[in-house]
Amino acid sequence: MNPFAAPPAPEPEMPWAKAILVTVVVFLVAGVVGGWAWQQFSPLAQYTVDEQGGALGEEQMTRVFGPDGTFTAIGFVAAFLLGGALFWWLRNYGPWSVAIVVLGACLGSGVSWGVGMLLGHDSLNDRLQAAKPGDLVAAPLELHTWTPAVAWLVGAALAAAVISATTWRSEPDATGSKPVASEGHPPVH
Repeated sequence: MNPFAAPPAPEPEMPWAKAILVTVVVFLVAGVVGGWAWQQFSPLAQYTVDEQGGALGEEQMTRVFGPDGTFTAIGFVAAFLLGGALFWWLRNYGPWSVAIVVLGACLGSGVSWGVGMLLGHDSLNDRLQAAKPGDLVAAPLELHTWTPAVAWLVGAALAAAVISATTWRSEPDATGSKPVASEGHPPVH
């Protein structure tokens, strides 16, 4: 770093509306794709139908929380990658870039859950009543707790934290202070 060099030219600021709009669109699209992927790839438990209704075997009981894990994995990876890219792009906004990215990730999480529920949540009772003894009926696609939805937020926040931690020294000092050696006054003895 040369203290006598000209200060770097400031990067042009993008309008707030564009930053927010791009973030919203990115996470809306990610939410739709994530919801579709959640519906397509979630391992669902299978109820075995008998004369008295449906029952889960021991092995199938371990698969009940498969959709929660799938939603968590998809959301964390999507939000980490997209949140990191958007945070890098918006880093000149300072702390507001974190807020924009994290709120966008929350939007993506909600959209992903909504799309998955629209595509894959069917009433279990109706399907059990229509099935014959010996049939296998898939459990409904659902989240059993709200914590998988937080994976989107955690992924985006972690990406912002990692980028901030690895690049904080490479940014110019915004305080405007000059190093003592460049002031031109001789030291006082």
